[in-house]
Amino acid sequence: MMILGIETSCDETAAAIVQDGQKILSSLVASSVKLHQKTGGIIPEIAAREQSRFIVPVIQKSLAKAKIKPKQLKALAVTTGPGLIGSLLVGVETAKSLAYLWQKPLIPINHLQAHLYANWLEKKKKTPKFPAIGLVVSGGHTDLVLMKNHGEIKWLGGTRDDAAGECFDKCARLLGLGYPGGPSIALAAKNFQKGKTKNKFKLPQPMLHEDNFDFSFSGLKTAVLNEVKKLKEKKQFNNLNINQLANEIQEAITDVLVRKTRKATEKYEVNSLLLAGGVTANSRLREKFKSSILNSQLFIPNPSLCTDNATFIAACAFFNYQPVPWPKIQANSSLEIEEMIK
Repeated sequence: MMILGIETSCDETAAAIVQDGQKILSSLVASSVKLHQKTGGIIPEIAAREQSRFIVPVIQKSLAKAKIKPKQLKALAVTTGPGLIGSLLVGVETAKSLAYLWQKPLIPINHLQAHLYANWLEKKKKTPKFPAIGLVVSGGHTDLVLMKNHGEIKWLGGTRDDAAGECFDKCARLLGLGYPGGPSIALAAKNFQKGKTKNKFKLPQPMLHEDNFDFSFSGLKTAVLNEVKKLKEKKQFNNLNINQLANEIQEAITDVLVRKTRKATEKYEVNSLLLAGGVTANSRLREKFKSSILNSQLFIPNPSLCTDNATFIAACAFFNYQPVPWPKIQANSSLEIEEMIK
């Protein structure tokens, strides 16, 4: 079964063809990130405008790369939410038009749930077994869920304010580093010579010891702001201190994510732990999860499958095959991770 996936929830314009929910036949992504680097963040209108330019060529190239004709497709799948409403509309309306034109079933997909299906992609010796804990951590979301089966998701906890990726972005801006913040902070942290310099900064790890599965990163951002102000007042805002602060930011965020997630796997005695979302491309986070003693099988997607793309949209559609008549499909920017689309 070959499914064409379409993803336009943020600033990427993506299309992919996936066979049987696992084999990637093609995957194309056009990003407007260079435009957003100039402003240090995503401007929704610019993102949607660029997507309207890229969407048809990306789909055409995805079909050509897979050497597939539309008539060979079993179905189409499209992200309907959550995300930027203008961006979502570009993908949804394009998918509806193609479903009508090609007379193909159309499957609406929850973008957050779909991220977890990156763990089913590519041929692997082992595939996830239920029940599973899923951690979806990205620029706009930080959520812990219990997956009892395909289509059976229970939300356990999430961020009360800033998402982990959002905290990375805001802290990077405070440090004068580039956008997106996660890779910029990771690079600066890598440049910090651990063990050779005395640690000057002690940053908080919010909600680490609270008896819940919620997260909060706004306090960490405020603590970084205060440290930056002190350094500037003392005229010590230099590369050495910037790199050290970047290292401490990365350690604080990854420590909270790992320890809270590990607590969830122990409480629910699951068979698998699934990581997903752009922040899980962070090498330090992956390293900590791999070195942590877990009672469940750990699954981490290839870094290229962590960031937004259409492969996991198609994979999610395969394992949750519920077509909806195209006139009834609507974009929903505020969709929650546990919501099933019917």
